[in-house]
Amino acid sequence: FFLSPINFSWTAEPTTSMGDKKEKAVAEVTTLDRKLGDGEEYFAVAHIFASFNDTFVHITDLSGRETLCRVTGGMKVKADRDEASPYAAMLAAQDAAAKAKDLGVTAVHIKMRATGGNRTKTPGPGAQSALRALARAGLKIGRIEDVTPIPTDSTRRKGSRRGRRL
Repeated sequence: FFLSPINFSWTAEPTTSMGDKKEKAVAEVTTLDRKLGDGEEYFAVAHIFASFNDTFVHITDLSGRETLCRVTGGMKVKADRDEASPYAAMLAAQDAAAKAKDLGVTAVHIKMRATGGNRTKTPGPGAQSALRALARAGLKIGRIEDVTPIPTDSTRRKGSRRGRRL
């Protein structure tokens, strides 16, 4: 059973003339409204990927299969060095929250992620501000989870045996 934020309904009108084999065009009607009862929340999942080069705010449905909106810090600022900044992350999260609210989302679970693997396990500078901006945009926050990939044993890390010398 899959809940999608968009309801599709198809209507076809019968032909009017007897000899002609003309059919009327099939009309596609889309609505962005969700039928929620009193006190019900429509949950989505906000995947926040904060590296030291960029910050992604990706809002999906609960299964994570259907993307509702995806905004990055690089889409909001012009300079390359500012893509991972807290300001760019805040703008990206505000934009993503506005798009999600248009689709009827009222609450989000948050999955926070850093680069991980054999690189840094620390979230970048935009992680905190993206989370704050989602909360201030009027979305209720459900669970907050760290989903940074942590290897049990990994491939060899970049740099020499004595590490990167500065």
